[in-house]
Amino acid sequence: MKKKIYNILLIITSLIGYLEWGQTNSQFLFQMETDIIFKLFTDTTSIIHPLIIIPLAGQILLLISLFQAEPGKWLSFIGIGSIGILFLLVLLAGVLSMNFKIILSSSPFLIISFFCIKLHIKKI
Repeated sequence: MKKKIYNILLIITSLIGYLEWGQTNSQFLFQMETDIIFKLFTDTTSIIHPLIIIPLAGQILLLISLFQAEPGKWLSFIGIGSIGILFLLVLLAGVLSMNFKIILSSSPFLIISFFCIKLHIKKI
């Protein structure tokens, strides 16, 4: 049950990432993801990019793991790694621009990922 809770938290925290660019542009990742899902059916070629497809696939894998009796270790690891690529880049952007909102928005996912990996490794 603990693994399912961690995977639910990973999915939720993967949606609250925050990005700012330019002077007036900012969005949370759930807003961007909504746009991506709508474009998936209308303009597929505009969303074909590794930084879009890989984290989205990671979220789908974590969602699939919730329907298992006990979430699989490798399914969770691949999901965390897929989303983690994006969140490490978001964290890097926040650190380089010294934007604490971006840094704080990426921290929950990375912290929960650490504890989830620790939980799975402890079971080995």
